Amino acid sequence: MLKRTYLLSSIALIALPAVAHAQEAPQPADDAAGNEIVVTGTAGGGVSRQAAAFAITSISADAIEQAAPNSTADLLKVVPGVMAESSGGQNGANIFVRGYPSGGDAEFVTLTTQGVPFFSPPTLSFLENTQLIRIDETIARVEAVRGGTGALFANGQPGLTVNFVQKEGGPEFEGLVKASVTDFGDVRGDLRLSGPLGDNTTFMVGGYYSSGHGIRNPGFTAEKGGQITANIRHDLDKGSILVFARYLNDHGQWLLPIPVIRDGDKVRQFGNIDPGTGVIAGPETRLSVLPDGTRADLGDGRGAKLINLGTNFDYEIGDGLQLRYRASYLKGDADTTGLVPASTAMSAADYAASLGSTIGSLTYVNGGDAVANAGSQQVIRAGTWIVRKQIEDFTNDLNVEWDSGNNKFTLGAYFSDFSSKDQWNLGNIQLLTAENNARLLNLTLANGQVVTDRGFTQGSFFNVNAAYDGREYAFYAVDEFQITPELRFDAGLRYQHYKATGTLENNATVPDADGDANTLYDQNVAVLDGTFRNISYSKGAWSWTAGLNYDFSSSVGAYVRYNRGNTNPFFDNLRDGIRVSPRVDNFEGGVKVRTDMLSLYATLFHTKFEGLVTTVIQNGAPQASIGGARSTGVELEGQLRPVDNFTLAFSGTWLNAKYRDFFTNNGATDLSGNRVQRQPKWQWRVTPAYELPFGNDGKVGVYSTFTYIGDRFSDTGNTQSLPHYFKIDAGVTVDVNRALSFAVTADNLTNEIGLTEGDPRTLGQNTAEVLNARPILGRSFRFSAAYKF
Repeated sequence: MLKRTYLLSSIALIALPAVAHAQEAPQPADDAAGNEIVVTGTAGGGVSRQAAAFAITSISADAIEQAAPNSTADLLKVVPGVMAESSGGQNGANIFVRGYPSGGDAEFVTLTTQGVPFFSPPTLSFLENTQLIRIDETIARVEAVRGGTGALFANGQPGLTVNFVQKEGGPEFEGLVKASVTDFGDVRGDLRLSGPLGDNTTFMVGGYYSSGHGIRNPGFTAEKGGQITANIRHDLDKGSILVFARYLNDHGQWLLPIPVIRDGDKVRQFGNIDPGTGVIAGPETRLSVLPDGTRADLGDGRGAKLINLGTNFDYEIGDGLQLRYRASYLKGDADTTGLVPASTAMSAADYAASLGSTIGSLTYVNGGDAVANAGSQQVIRAGTWIVRKQIEDFTNDLNVEWDSGNNKFTLGAYFSDFSSKDQWNLGNIQLLTAENNARLLNLTLANGQVVTDRGFTQGSFFNVNAAYDGREYAFYAVDEFQITPELRFDAGLRYQHYKATGTLENNATVPDADGDANTLYDQNVAVLDGTFRNISYSKGAWSWTAGLNYDFSSSVGAYVRYNRGNTNPFFDNLRDGIRVSPRVDNFEGGVKVRTDMLSLYATLFHTKFEGLVTTVIQNGAPQASIGGARSTGVELEGQLRPVDNFTLAFSGTWLNAKYRDFFTNNGATDLSGNRVQRQPKWQWRVTPAYELPFGNDGKVGVYSTFTYIGDRFSDTGNTQSLPHYFKIDAGVTVDVNRALSFAVTADNLTNEIGLTEGDPRTLGQNTAEVLNARPILGRSFRFSAAYKF
């Protein structure tokens, strides 16, 4: 809960450098797209994509439709330099940027809507911010800035800043109704209405609702919920005001690693758990009463229930003097309940042997029947984890821009007040059959020891009861000077002060809850002990950037840029006693070519990192690795238009990212020279598309996307390799006329088994035949029909 709410009235935010390098996502050809105004990475006034002095990808509504993302995070797969792992479902994605090292979630990714962050911390444990917003028909476009000017604007993110720009109403009333269904039974309905509300005032309202069990069917409805977004815009004599509101209540299954068989670079199915559609969770594991009496429902999954309110205000207060104000308020819950693997699959006999005995009895919890061939029965242990988060955020951004002749100067201020109340219960490990929709097992050893109680082999091993508050103040200034008609220089700096406080209840361990050494299931249980400790952190840091852009002609340009950025230790790091502040130095340069036949954008970057922290929960407790890294890479993006109605869009990234002075095991192990985890050296996408007009207003579109993801390592120690994979998607669209359209999209046509994650809780697996990993989703089809009026 926020203790105070502030509304800034001081001079604020800044004008953007109009020097530029723009990058575009694979999308239909439109030469005018180079003149599209983008606002992300600017003080709010916007700049044309062709004139922007930083690397930005702008994804139009049509391009979003063609990308057919399975989740919000999945859309970011079209952005060069970004590795988005959306195999965790609608929520729980891992997003990595340009070799920026992190252990997961989306540590160096800031999400904004209408140019303002809706939750200022880029990530918290069990919360990456794509969990807090959905892609629907109310989105006009998505803009993504990598590096560049990102260290100056919004919350000062030096990695990736993604902005969701809403559609707005126009002078005519119009709407859209859309229905879609998948081949695995999920359904969704979308609706959007917009139009005038009177002179100089318009509105837009829309949203969706969806329901289903998901492609990894657990035997119950796991995907359910929706989102509603609305805005009203009023044009003033010298400006405008936009107010918007968004309500999200959507939850989906948190998809986690499953057993697979690994033969070198080949991955194949284990038992009856299909790599593309299988899941351990099932009807028997859905509802449970945990050892401490807490009731759990895997149907709650991972998602958010929240309200987000905001405003954009622009006004010309004098000749060449512009005032801009952006604000956002968010409040709600972002909870997670999931079944997390705690071991690899093995025979029941081997599991009993690991406990120092043999099998006495092995029975099903549901019904009590004995398991046939008990010794050879494949088993796996998995725990029901519950994470509850109540979050709140209030963010303001205010700036004044002075435009005079060849010079533009902006002065701005930013303030954010945010909080999170956390209740975690991790562990609660059960013994299960290693099969699709696993069954619960009870095990007693031949020596008389009782391993399980209602299937539970262990209670909680880590708990959190915490209340955190954070506050950020920032002031920034940017100047842009047109030296000659071809050469432009821009520079800016930002000072940001961060303060965080928190109160946390301490953990204690109960060695043997019932005092009976023969009951193994209640030993070494973590409990909250009723005592508390406080955390406090306060620090300020400077960020700055400078860039030069030169236009050789109207079709060819180039730029160079340097920027320094900083991030702050998140609440979870402070809880674990980690107080280092990451610092990023980024050097980049780019060329841009745009002709009638070809659009080509290339960026070369080199980034230095200091004060990095990567944390995973291993052996029941957070384990941290701390140090630095270096990354060098090339991003390539463009579109070829050789003939009418045919386009070939492409994007690719080459990345060399390695740790430097990077230590784990409390400084005992130096990981310097290892590749940064989870990010491939090579990844690329190619999308050929062809449109065939018919009749007066009809057309048929056919497209396919070929994606290559290179090999990676799942962990900082480079002990878990992830093989490269090749994925094919496709789609067909039919516009019968201007009102009626149909579409079929196919995801993973060849049913490729591509691994995005090993098991971060069981490190060291690589050459074992059976291991846990998280594959991409299997082949699926979505059918949709839309009517515009």
